[in-house]
Amino acid sequence: MVGALGSSERAALRQLARNELPRLYALARRLGGVDPEDLVQESLLRACRSFSSLRDLQAGPKWLTTILTNTWRDWLRKDLREPDEVPVEEDGPFSLYHIIEEEDPFPYSDTLHVDVLGAFSEHDVREVLHRVPPRYRVALVLRYIEGYSATEVAEMLERPPGTVMSQLHRARQRFEREMWSYAGESGLLAGATAGERPGRGQVSS
Repeated sequence: MVGALGSSERAALRQLARNELPRLYALARRLGGVDPEDLVQESLLRACRSFSSLRDLQAGPKWLTTILTNTWRDWLRKDLREPDEVPVEEDGPFSLYHIIEEEDPFPYSDTLHVDVLGAFSEHDVREVLHRVPPRYRVALVLRYIEGYSATEVAEMLERPPGTVMSQLHRARQRFEREMWSYAGESGLLAGATAGERPGRGQVSS
């Protein structure tokens, strides 16, 4: 498909893909549920086919993100794991901030909340993300990890802004709930009541 483009377009696309490849791969891993390398490859093929629709190269990173996100959603639909239509059991209100205060896993700490969050490595955070239902996960990743505004996320997912805001609220609560559950299951906070304080990104022994 690259061969169908003009020389200047081929050069622009190659440069854009080269610059964005690490970020796209990281995004694919965070979204989860599919092979990240396959997802990135398919997304770049789709980008080749529709490169003429990109009017402004400055918008290239967002354009590629949208393509990858929609490719991921297409694949989930194909596997009958549609992120927009499969019913998701709603949880009640949950606040990680308040439960940390109540449980006080680091009673000798003056920076309690920071210490708890610091116990989570990048791998741990990704594992927690993958516990969040797909339709919430994608909004969470695009808004809080990729850094797009709620309005941009709504445009990328082709959803009403109000729907995205509601899903982001639910996504945050679900993520916090899963963080606390994961911490207990994986022993991240084991030994905390004995005064141990794991370093950032490390798991306490």
